[in-house]
Amino acid sequence: MSDRKILLGNEAIAHGLLESGCTMATSYPGTPASEVLSTLVQLKNACGLSIHLEWSINEKVAYEVALANSYMGRRSAVVMKQVGLNVATDPLMSSAYTGVRGGFVVVSADDPGPHSSQTEQDSRFTAMMAKIPVLDPASPREIRELVRVAFDLSEQHEIPVMLRPTTRVCHARQDMEVFPFADRKLFPLFEKNPARWAATPKFRLVLHRQLNEKLSRIEQDSTLAPRLVNDAPLRTGNPSRSRGDKTCVVSSGVALSHIKELMIELGLWDRVPLFQVMMPFPLSRSFIETTLSNYDRILVIEETYPVIELQLRLQAKVFGRLTGTVPSAGELLPEGIEDILRGFFLLPESDRSAPPDIPGRRPTLCAGCPHRAAFFAIKKAFPKGIYPGDIGCYTLGLNLGAVDTVLCMGASISHAAGFYHAFKASREDFPPICATIGDSTFFHSGVTALMNAVVQGARFVLVILDNGTTAMTGHQPTPARGRNLDGEAVPSLSIEEIVKACGVRSVVEADPYDTERLLQTLREAGDHARSADGGISVVISRRPCLMDRNRAGSWPKFEIRVNEKCRGCDFCIKQFECPALQAQGEKEPVRIDRNLCSGCGVCVSVCPHGALEAALSG
Repeated sequence: MSDRKILLGNEAIAHGLLESGCTMATSYPGTPASEVLSTLVQLKNACGLSIHLEWSINEKVAYEVALANSYMGRRSAVVMKQVGLNVATDPLMSSAYTGVRGGFVVVSADDPGPHSSQTEQDSRFTAMMAKIPVLDPASPREIRELVRVAFDLSEQHEIPVMLRPTTRVCHARQDMEVFPFADRKLFPLFEKNPARWAATPKFRLVLHRQLNEKLSRIEQDSTLAPRLVNDAPLRTGNPSRSRGDKTCVVSSGVALSHIKELMIELGLWDRVPLFQVMMPFPLSRSFIETTLSNYDRILVIEETYPVIELQLRLQAKVFGRLTGTVPSAGELLPEGIEDILRGFFLLPESDRSAPPDIPGRRPTLCAGCPHRAAFFAIKKAFPKGIYPGDIGCYTLGLNLGAVDTVLCMGASISHAAGFYHAFKASREDFPPICATIGDSTFFHSGVTALMNAVVQGARFVLVILDNGTTAMTGHQPTPARGRNLDGEAVPSLSIEEIVKACGVRSVVEADPYDTERLLQTLREAGDHARSADGGISVVISRRPCLMDRNRAGSWPKFEIRVNEKCRGCDFCIKQFECPALQAQGEKEPVRIDRNLCSGCGVCVSVCPHGALEAALSG
């Protein structure tokens, strides 16, 4: 049963989201988009809906929290203005590769003019850069309808979809039909798939190719192709007396609404074909081909950047990635460019031999790396948990089965919050959630995410893997080092104090080499997160990086020996993956590579049979 209301454009977006079964919407306030979340809050309270809503601390965090809900198979939306999209670009670009499960709609409201912004940039260009489809509404009524189209498109192709209204659409009012809200109570289900949700660079190339295939299918969808909106016959001549060429007009967004009225006033409505582009990117391939073939002159009127115009203009006599002449993903190596040139100029194929197919060795944490011990303890403490991870050496926790998602720097904390809110909104008990982030990454992008998670009432365990340096990129100093890049003494920032300042009440430091103590600390942290008066619990796993020559302090070094209890089960190799532990064959005892072993002694507590012994070295 439907009803009719006069709605502001932003109110229409809110109605469209609820009618489409959105279960989470996050935002950071910014005109012209601010009223969307405010309206959602009013409707949620008035109708008793279970949707999770939050004003996030910034657009990046808002994006990551809502994306985690989509990973759980639930419809989600994130709302911002065009300059806010700059803040969210990091997760936007990465999520285009990983894709989504539940429909994920990015509402980015542009401000041509500009009326209340630093720039009048066009979010459609950002969508092109990210390689995600973007829908361009021309009126409040149309944007409400396009919300459902965006969700359906997102779920069909498992891709984020941008909805791009402008100020004149957001702040206009229009009479429209509205429908009952679909209060979906979907059980949140996270399907572990590290090759997708936490893809390493090698797999990112695979995901990029899959993204290109998705775009190719989308641009061939006839239901999303531009449509003729007036009664003019196709392929008519130019109404100008001085020319006889064939002309048409192509437009999108609010500019289309103005064009309709003006073409009627100017006597052009029945004489010149007018095409509305609902999806400026990717522009329908068949529309490009037929339009270029049928018309001598094509007038493109769009706001603000030439998104449609460029896609039409570049098709004429230019060959490259858009035409498939040049591969649309991957590095252009000399042999690849040679193949392109040979094919383009119809030269014989190259007779060079194919390179040998040598299997690679997957990267792993260094022998004695304190992160390995921390990941082993996390998996043991929370065996059925969800493990959001982050960017750095510790991404290799993937190998240990203790990292489920890796999106961009700082996203582990936002994802953990999003996973929690997905369970809370569905009124379901939540599994253990344990996020990991390095000390350098925490300073870079984790602080804001942690503040947001605290004020939104999230509950999970956060392990900050503090090795005292930015190890992955060459041991640059972190703000906690107390030295700048010139080695001069500067104030040292305390991770503990920053965490407490963010509002976290449970903060504990532990040594990852003391496996049993760390395991106990993690379990206590998990109990705190789930207790009636609990919340986020932070464990700082602190041990300097063995590769950092500037590290301070010293510790005992052990000599590891394999005794007669070793059954060759390879548990230590498969579950701990230290390079110094090497298999010698089925049911054969493991071997210690003395050249690689750091003497940390952690592996002694890993073996379930007590087959590894440690004695102080030297």
